[in-house]
Amino acid sequence: MTTTADMWFDPKCPFAWNNSRWLLEVEKVRDVRIRFHVMSLSILNDGREGLDDWYANWLKDTRGPVRVAIAAEQKFGGDVLRDLYTALGNRIHHDKTPISRELYVSALAEVGLPVELADAADSTDYEEALLASHHAGLDPVGENLGTPSIHLPGPDGQPNAFFGPVLSRIPRGDEAGRLWDGVVLVSGVRGFAELKRSRDQLSFD
Repeated sequence: MTTTADMWFDPKCPFAWNNSRWLLEVEKVRDVRIRFHVMSLSILNDGREGLDDWYANWLKDTRGPVRVAIAAEQKFGGDVLRDLYTALGNRIHHDKTPISRELYVSALAEVGLPVELADAADSTDYEEALLASHHAGLDPVGENLGTPSIHLPGPDGQPNAFFGPVLSRIPRGDEAGRLWDGVVLVSGVRGFAELKRSRDQLSFD
């Protein structure tokens, strides 16, 4: 039986990007189907005190890509997020394209969506839907945690929701499958909260 897992992302987050690419690898080696959803690091950190200056500046242009993604989902359904996230993410994380209307238009055109959806980047028309998606993904995970957020089916009908794994590189093939097996195992243990090591020596692919 295919397991359906749900993953919440902010298009600009590098940790979410690596996590999402790992999940697509998992689909190749396990009977798993990933559904993508939108959250917002801007919303998550709104009003939060003590942010480092570099992070506060980094957050300033995060709302636009999120709004474009949620507008596309609202108009064409959640299935469009898979390809749109890939198109946005390749530009942001690999091509290092500045976040702008040109980036949105290019990504939308690539996946066959109306380029007028780029207007949503500067609009609050989809804010209610964005907030609903954001909270659906993060509220079950817990306070002060963000993306990557994954939900698996729980035995009691409630989502088995957790933050992570945080990946500095993308596991491929059998390695992706083994990591998936481990994540499913530990996340299903009642009372398990955290497994962590320093990111100091890690570098992104």
